[in-house]
Amino acid sequence: MSAPTGATAPRPRGGLLRQRDFRLLWAGETASRFGSNITGVAMPLVAVVSLDASTFWVSALAAAAWLPWLLVGLPAGAWVDRLPRRPLMLVCNLGSLVLLASVPAAAWLDALTMTQLLVVALLTGLANVFFSIAYRVYLPSVVEREDLAEANARLQGSESAAQLAGLGGGGMLAGLFGAVSGLLVDAATFLVSTLCLLGIRSSEPRPEKSAAPRALRQDVRDGLRYTVRDPYLRVLTTYGTVTNLLLTGYQALLTVFLVRDLGVGAAAVGWLLAGASVGGLLGAVLAGALSRRFGSARGMLLCKFATAPFGLLVPLAQPGWRVVLLALGGAVLALGVVSANVIQGTFRQQYCPPHLLGRITASMSVANFGAIPVGSLLGGALGATLGVRPALWLLTGGLAVSSALLLAGPLRAHRDLPTEPHTPPEVPDRPVGVLGRS
Repeated sequence: MSAPTGATAPRPRGGLLRQRDFRLLWAGETASRFGSNITGVAMPLVAVVSLDASTFWVSALAAAAWLPWLLVGLPAGAWVDRLPRRPLMLVCNLGSLVLLASVPAAAWLDALTMTQLLVVALLTGLANVFFSIAYRVYLPSVVEREDLAEANARLQGSESAAQLAGLGGGGMLAGLFGAVSGLLVDAATFLVSTLCLLGIRSSEPRPEKSAAPRALRQDVRDGLRYTVRDPYLRVLTTYGTVTNLLLTGYQALLTVFLVRDLGVGAAAVGWLLAGASVGGLLGAVLAGALSRRFGSARGMLLCKFATAPFGLLVPLAQPGWRVVLLALGGAVLALGVVSANVIQGTFRQQYCPPHLLGRITASMSVANFGAIPVGSLLGGALGATLGVRPALWLLTGGLAVSSALLLAGPLRAHRDLPTEPHTPPEVPDRPVGVLGRS
């Protein structure tokens, strides 16, 4: 296998931390995730505390950030396969910076409205769609194929660490300076991410082009067809969609549950939500060991079946010391989610044909992330109809049994997930006359 395009020096010893370009990519993404998690606390707190929004509107705000996956996710994957990824990521970062900075500016002018919050959430969500797809396709051009597992583990681990610090920091900022201050910090982290991307020296492969012009809908159709017809991708997509629906349904209720049912203050909300990130950090660390000990397929199954029932601790939380049950349940859930995500992310980057990776990533992400706004609205509707705690019981109960969906595919019959691309005969082969990684 050839080195990433533009790499002329031999691979340095000491792992990925010795590679300058990966360090920059890692640092930029970690900073961005840190800011995004501050916003994850600050945005609903602005709605609840500053604008006195109802449970449904808080859930709608969470849904708005993920709605773009349903609206443009599929064509975004085709565009990412056609466009240079790093310039696209830079545009997304700068757009998000401006949008987020507009919220504290409006608040200081006493002009902030729920409509502006919804628009900002929607447009930053749109930028996130393109950035997320481009980022996953860009990673294999920065690191070698054999380093992808380590790269994904480090990125997922730092994401969990950023979530821990960001959620806790978001609550602290809200308590000290007001909830809108967190959005200004998030805007600054997008500037850090932009500077890190600009510092990367590796040249990414030119996007592959067909010899004859192709309609965008044909590119979209190819990615969908591959994802639906491949037995591994199909079951992972189905499972991810169902679990995201349930996960975001209960997560959309957590801020309301903590503030109005458990009587938790704004500063403590962030730290309690951050407790789940401890499990995510541990999951990223354990993912490689689980794959080596049990195999990647069996390790993924173990992660899911052993952790999903712990979500039932969340609705058991009560005012006082038993509020910690919410953090504990979320932490064990996060351990399973993150460890499985590391395994699955590496599998997809190795298994999928490179010229289809953006479209396959988009197809899976549209289903998985498209469930998030639906789940947020579902959580809000259930909370408004049944009450917040009964809704949490229903949603976490669904999570406890959802892992059974993974048994419907070939995962149960194999120790390891395949690592070589497989192209069904119905999907067009690699385009003719293009340049890219071999």
